[in-house]
Amino acid sequence: MAPARLSLPERCTRVMSAASSACGRGFLLLEGAREKYFIVIDDMQTDQWSSIEAAFPQDNVVSSRVMVTTTIQSVANARSSSNGYVHRTKRLGDKDSEQLFVRKACPKKYLGYMQPESKEVLKKCDGQPLALVSMGQFLRKKGWPTGPNCEDVCRNLSHHLEQDETLERMRRVLLHSFSSLPGHGPKACLLYFGMFPCDHPIRRKRLMRRWLAEGFVETQPSSTENFNTLIDRNIIEPIGMCNNDQVKTCKTYGMMREFILLMSTSQDFITLFAGNKVEHKYVRRLSLHHNIATSGSCSSLDINLSLVRSLIVFGEAGKAILSFQKYQLLRVLDLEQCTDLEDEHLKDICNLLLLKYLSLGETVASIPKDIEKLKLLETLDLRRTKVKILPIEVLLLPCLLHLFGEFQLSDKVKITSEVQKFFLTEQSSLETLAGFVTDGCLGFPQIISHMKNLRKLKIWIERSEKNTNFTDLVNAIQKFIHDDKEESNDPRSLSLHFDACTENILSSLKAPSYLRSLKLKGKLLELPQFVISMRGLRELCLSSTKLTAGLLAALSVLKDLQHLKLIADELEDFIIEDKAFPGLLHLCFVLEGATLPTIEEGALPYLISLKLICKDLVGLAGMKINHLKCLKEVILDHRVTSETRETWEKAAKEHPNRPKLLLFNPVDESESVPGDSSLASTTAEREAMETFPTPDGALQEDNIQILVKQISSAAPEKLNNSEPISKDELNSSFNNMGFSEGKLGLTELSIVQNGKVSSYTH
Repeated sequence: MAPARLSLPERCTRVMSAASSACGRGFLLLEGAREKYFIVIDDMQTDQWSSIEAAFPQDNVVSSRVMVTTTIQSVANARSSSNGYVHRTKRLGDKDSEQLFVRKACPKKYLGYMQPESKEVLKKCDGQPLALVSMGQFLRKKGWPTGPNCEDVCRNLSHHLEQDETLERMRRVLLHSFSSLPGHGPKACLLYFGMFPCDHPIRRKRLMRRWLAEGFVETQPSSTENFNTLIDRNIIEPIGMCNNDQVKTCKTYGMMREFILLMSTSQDFITLFAGNKVEHKYVRRLSLHHNIATSGSCSSLDINLSLVRSLIVFGEAGKAILSFQKYQLLRVLDLEQCTDLEDEHLKDICNLLLLKYLSLGETVASIPKDIEKLKLLETLDLRRTKVKILPIEVLLLPCLLHLFGEFQLSDKVKITSEVQKFFLTEQSSLETLAGFVTDGCLGFPQIISHMKNLRKLKIWIERSEKNTNFTDLVNAIQKFIHDDKEESNDPRSLSLHFDACTENILSSLKAPSYLRSLKLKGKLLELPQFVISMRGLRELCLSSTKLTAGLLAALSVLKDLQHLKLIADELEDFIIEDKAFPGLLHLCFVLEGATLPTIEEGALPYLISLKLICKDLVGLAGMKINHLKCLKEVILDHRVTSETRETWEKAAKEHPNRPKLLLFNPVDESESVPGDSSLASTTAEREAMETFPTPDGALQEDNIQILVKQISSAAPEKLNNSEPISKDELNSSFNNMGFSEGKLGLTELSIVQNGKVSSYTH
């Protein structure tokens, strides 16, 4: 009589019990070990190390090795000891990707035949070996060369990923990445990425504000935690960095995005309008991509817009979509890249009383006073608009937290008793005002002094013939930066853009002062005194036509400074002396000239990252990096000559830490805003120029041809001891926001996304 089939929970319990018993027996053998041992722990998760760490001998005199594989960056970092090493597995390059895909897609008898047009497939697979193998096997199964072409396959990839058994391994690994996310919040936040077009760079802060408006998270710290979780697990990819080395822009890689679309659209989480097709009559989150809506069919769509909570448009929307009277529950409205929005549409937008997030684009030139109806609005982004005059009604919105643009109040505005009462009674919630234009006249300077919750302030100060008195502005800034010693530990940020006529403004600001971040752009002859004595300053960005040696010397004593960015046409000769910049972690130069400072031994003792953005850089330009003991990366302008790259490669290899060498490109313009000077790296350039440290005894980098050979010979069978994932299981994974599945082999996770190998010696 056949034994009864065990349920999934019972099978999992037995497997885990057996595994724990085997591990226990193995660890007992380590006690008193006198010979070298090599242990591989596959797919380490966040909470597993603490339960087994104590089993390893702490006084082992022999040199042994423990290797841990994981897809979680923080796990890799935490598991590597002082004599350990974290190895980041890299994606395949274009040539190897195409070779692997064609080998799997084309039967041997067709090797001399015309090869498939693989450009779209390679883009979707994004250098991931398992994706390339799966897609190649799928195309062969469909009967290459008489079957569907690559473009047709990629166009319906989400459908194939859900239905076809050839893509089972791919689907299982992607589902594991999704299901292992901790809780509902990160999963919902990840699915929201489906609202954006493929390869579209997404601003981190913009994304997090939308999560808050949607209700996926309740607080800003929770939003940040969820974003960092997705980055840490290599599910989303950073492509642009801020001055303080935080992620500024990101995107999802090819196959993960297809999986996100599958999960989010199958459960009506989002509705994507692409290819003149909307699959759901009732829509909660609607995304329109690149003029799809103007084909003529949009106006006759049988969809109910009254339930839409979130709308984002890229390109033309069409009359039907821009009929805002139809929307009753709209909370998030992103029209930043909508090309047919007009000023008259704003009248109806101002009747969307539940709106929390509103972003407008370059076709908008004015904001109506009716915006005062949007009592729940939290974010108003006007950076891409042509709005120059802001109605004061915007500042009186009680829930408004973040206001972006470059505007001023009308000369005719009157600070009425009602306005004064609003601010004096602390009804304003505004935390970000970035920013306003002033020439010292009445307006913002008189109001911001009463904004008690203000944390980020950006000001453009203009020359004015009719007014040279900036007393009110100086008083407002002084109040914003004042250090009361007890309460001033918040992340306060100030950005000032000024010209030569406003030097007196900076000299008028006095200590004590407190800021977490400061940006000064204009003619700077010397460092203002209030900066030298400022408490808590961690991030500083100075932009001027010329930066003098005296100014730079004054910076070197700022003990709290961690991130410094210097932008200049000309940099005077300067020596960074011993013990200068005692706490600096990141140093960035953006220069027109090729002059760099001389670094003495003992200076910059904790510097981790050195960025030299100068296209005319010649060799090392006299800069020596060997004594920068904590250096982990050097970043160069992507336009430098090949000779300069080779010189820096050699210097990096000779450095004790073997720091990475990266090339950076300007951030993609589709997501940049005026004045955005952040930098982003292209994947190809990052991987081509990345130099990994290889200390004695550490894990060496795999030969890429060996990897291709190993993957190419892999059998297409399903994972060991794993059953196929049905459509019902896929859907239940979304509904339950959790999934229990069998063990994934070491090769599976390491070849589907950017994995980590943590190796160290006992």
